[in-house]
Amino acid sequence: MFDFRLQVFHKVAKRLNFTKAAEELFITQPAVSKHIQEIESFLKTKLFERNGSKVKLTKAGIILFSHTEKIFETYRNLEFEINSLSQNFNGKLRIGASTTIAQYLLPEILASFHKKFDQLIVSLEANNTEQIEIALQKNEIDLGIIEGKSKKAYLKYTEFVKDEIVLVSNSTNPLSKRQNITIEELKNIPLLFREQGSGTLEVIAHHLKSLNVKISDLKIEMQLGSTESIKNYILHSNTMAFISLHSIYKELKENKFTIIDVQNLSIERSFYFIQQQGQVEALPELFMKFANHYNFK
Repeated sequence: MFDFRLQVFHKVAKRLNFTKAAEELFITQPAVSKHIQEIESFLKTKLFERNGSKVKLTKAGIILFSHTEKIFETYRNLEFEINSLSQNFNGKLRIGASTTIAQYLLPEILASFHKKFDQLIVSLEANNTEQIEIALQKNEIDLGIIEGKSKKAYLKYTEFVKDEIVLVSNSTNPLSKRQNITIEELKNIPLLFREQGSGTLEVIAHHLKSLNVKISDLKIEMQLGSTESIKNYILHSNTMAFISLHSIYKELKENKFTIIDVQNLSIERSFYFIQQQGQVEALPELFMKFANHYNFK
């Protein structure tokens, strides 16, 4: 419905990575570059600055990114409102979400959802993945949104949005100048991790296992109970941490954080809506459809 070149630009601007944008759009990296060049030629200005593998938006890029966000939101609202014309909703929706999702993805969605359905009462519980699954099983929430890897037979999992967990340092860390490090070098770097029961920790452990590395093989400086705590710790130290890309867009654009690639290690995952098996209720289904129109993918 919208110009695909704008979609390509929007994806690169969010990821600040041409290769990742190409993978997510299922096109080649040269095709991504071509679309960006066509937009730059039309606007007669550069949209990105590149320094080796590092990419950042120019002032013109920041302006275009702001407008594409508004354009895509208009299209999403249009489609959703037309599909919802014949429905009338009221009641209470209890959502439980793992910490990363509750903190970085849901607030904006919930604010917009409330504007459209202000007759609904919505509550949000934030906890780690394990506790959200338990709360759903006990009927303490109507819908869960989690980041874990394991699947429970009594739950129905519906993919919500893609995520990537990346190794992050502050931009003054001497290693931040490196484009990548080896897995052996990783073992000597002081690292921060989330607590046991965290879906993020579970996914990291799963991917490291494929390289015959255990969490216990790494140099763990501290385990902290939230991503915000980890981010603030990193800003004041030379530690590093594996963090959800969704949680650091702001710091990357402000050049406070740097992503460091680990050779042969790519940690991608999906966030999932979870419901009890056999559960089909109008309000959870309404929210899932609404959230999917936010195009985080």
